[in-house]
Amino acid sequence: VQLQACGGGLVQAGGSLRLTCTASRNIANFALLTWYHQAPGKQRELVATMTNGGMAVYGVAVEGRFTISKDNTRNEVYLDMNSLKPEDTGVYYCKAEVIRGEYYWGQGTQVTVSS
Repeated sequence: VQLQACGGGLVQAGGSLRLTCTASRNIANFALLTWYHQAPGKQRELVATMTNGGMAVYGVAVEGRFTISKDNTRNEVYLDMNSLKPEDTGVYYCKAEVIRGEYYWGQGTQVTVSS
């Protein structure tokens, strides 16, 4: 499975962005679709994850500001980011877990939030 993430960019604090991750095959039955954030000099952290049934779980830092969703017909998973903060700056990666233990990473998209 190949994953292509896009939608990053430069935005002012308080602004919004939508990230999109497009998969090379149908995502409807993928066990998990997840977005991660890697801030400069830090480890990759979970932002949001969605099960194949549509249940979403969010990291504490983004709950209430970010929303994960997906479109099975387009093989896309989205991350809507609102009320962005400078600490949201970093590279955002999508990860698809087809079944437990079989997972794939996208290449990442850079988000920069200016204060």
